[in-house]
Amino acid sequence: MLDNFHFLRPLWLLAFFALLFILWQLKKLRLANSAWQRIVPKHLNRVLLASNETAKPIALLPILLLGSVLIVALAGPTWNKLPQPVYQTDKASVIVMDMSFSMLATDTKPNRLTRARFKALDLLEKVADGDVGLIAYAGDAFVISPLTEDINNIRLLLPSLSPQIMPELGSNPYPALILAHEMLFNAGYQKGDIYWLTDGIDSDDLQDINEFGREHEHSINILGIGTEQGAPITLDNGELMRDRGGSIVIPKLNGRMLAGISERNDGNYQTIRNDDEDIEDLTSTGRILSASESQEQEVQGDQWQESGPYLLLIALPLILFYCRKGILLSLALPCLLCASLFTPAPVQASIWDDLWKRTDQQAQEKFEQQDFSAAASQFKQPAWKASAQYKAGDYEKALEAFSQLKGIDAKYNEANTLAKMRRFEDAIKAYDDVLAQVPEHADALANKALVEQLLDQQNQDQQNQDQQNQDQQNQDQQNQDQQNQDQQNQDQQNQDQQNQEQQNQDQQNQDQKNQDQQNQDQQNQDQQNQDQQNQDQQNQDQQNQDQQNQDQQNQDRQNQDQQNSEQSDSEHKEPEPEGANQTEQDEQQSKSEQPGQAQEAQAQLTEQELEQQQKHQQILKKVTDDPNLLLRNKMRLEYRKRRQNRSSIGVKEKW
Repeated sequence: MLDNFHFLRPLWLLAFFALLFILWQLKKLRLANSAWQRIVPKHLNRVLLASNETAKPIALLPILLLGSVLIVALAGPTWNKLPQPVYQTDKASVIVMDMSFSMLATDTKPNRLTRARFKALDLLEKVADGDVGLIAYAGDAFVISPLTEDINNIRLLLPSLSPQIMPELGSNPYPALILAHEMLFNAGYQKGDIYWLTDGIDSDDLQDINEFGREHEHSINILGIGTEQGAPITLDNGELMRDRGGSIVIPKLNGRMLAGISERNDGNYQTIRNDDEDIEDLTSTGRILSASESQEQEVQGDQWQESGPYLLLIALPLILFYCRKGILLSLALPCLLCASLFTPAPVQASIWDDLWKRTDQQAQEKFEQQDFSAAASQFKQPAWKASAQYKAGDYEKALEAFSQLKGIDAKYNEANTLAKMRRFEDAIKAYDDVLAQVPEHADALANKALVEQLLDQQNQDQQNQDQQNQDQQNQDQQNQDQQNQDQQNQDQQNQDQQNQEQQNQDQQNQDQKNQDQQNQDQQNQDQQNQDQQNQDQQNQDQQNQDQQNQDQQNQDRQNQDQQNSEQSDSEHKEPEPEGANQTEQDEQQSKSEQPGQAQEAQAQLTEQELEQQQKHQQILKKVTDDPNLLLRNKMRLEYRKRRQNRSSIGVKEKW
């Protein structure tokens, strides 16, 4: 128990210094119980007053004991733990990583892929309070890690992701979103957060992604990797990637398209930045979970049981003792006064202010204190009210108030308000009205010139924006035309290839027919030869059979004569039982051979098992523990299965 003893609020122990100061002050007041102390000099107090009037000293020990108990109680002594249920948020997030070759572009240093990996690691820390999964895609999508609460597994796999290990090249995000939905749905989540790290999509994929957003309720948060200017793609051999026409590929980030996808799917879009603000903003718009979406876990936390309140039972008798004759009140009153001095006064208007100041005076005071919002709510005069609203930044109400006032100053302030609202053309007209009445108005002349410059700058920015939009449209149209031309060329090549294959097939069929005809003629000729040979063989066999039968008959006749002769010689002799003895010897020999055969079979079986185990050991040694190779082999195996089931969707470009 003593090992766990500590204070929950140890800073309260510093109050012992204040307690010692109070005791020192009370000790000085021991002789302050007589009015003669004000008259008699201090060096004569002990001599003159000791014999006439004895002062009753204040008891310091109870005060010391009471103060010590209260300070220790406020410090919160504790040594016991109480179990407390821990609540865990029931939510899931899926991180989708773009592994197309465009992620090797170098417009963000060192390249887009490296920056995306680091941002994914930062994102893991933000979404670690729920289940997290990881998906990578290029021409097809693959699950790198299923939903799990252990983000360390994902943290180990992220550095191994690269476009080189993907089985199919390209950029096809739709299967990745479908895979993310299946992962969330199979885990029991109807709604989830999808965090998509990509450098752009093709316009052909936009329809499928919008359809995905309409069918599912997941929020899609996108982090754009790259810049709008783009950069070439550097391959492993140092060369730059080129398209089918031989031109260098420069992928560019289209942030507006990605932002539109996030907005339509209740998500947030951010472009990659050098600080952590992009991840903060990306995760700040996550779904606010209701109470039903938080589940209580069986895990118990620790909470310390405070024992300070029990010390008050010791302090109560001392407090009751000092309640006599107002002693406690006399000690507490200075503390209350000191506390009131350090307590800040309320800013808002109070009854006390209303007793001594008018509303306009209070509003003027707040205006001078630059509390313009409160001043605007208290001002009754329209001019002061409009000025306070202008200072507070409430330009709509200030414009309405200034427009109802008359005079040069009101018109000038109205023009300034229009300029603050960036309504530059209306502001210039208002300045012209002021200058029409007072041509030498210096402030109006200066502000008008400044507003005209701002208007020109705004028009120039608008023209630049329109020009950029037009250039972007032209570039998109050129890209689309180039893609169409490439597609037509590809279709023509495919058609020529099909025609060539058809001609080759026809030629092969004709050759096959000729070969079959020749084979048939050859078989017929062989069949005839075979029949002739069979006929000759049968005749020869018949002749041999007749000869054998004749020889057999002669042999049988000779054997019969021989037997008759031997029978006459051995009529009086008996045969010996040699057959029985031979049978017994054979049985004993077979029994003696059986154990040897069993031992030989057992030895042979043991050698086979050893050989099988050695093969298994060799196979296990060949298995690599490199995450990069494991991921590549896993995705290749899954890709082969999909190709067999014809479930893979191809893409046009390999970047």
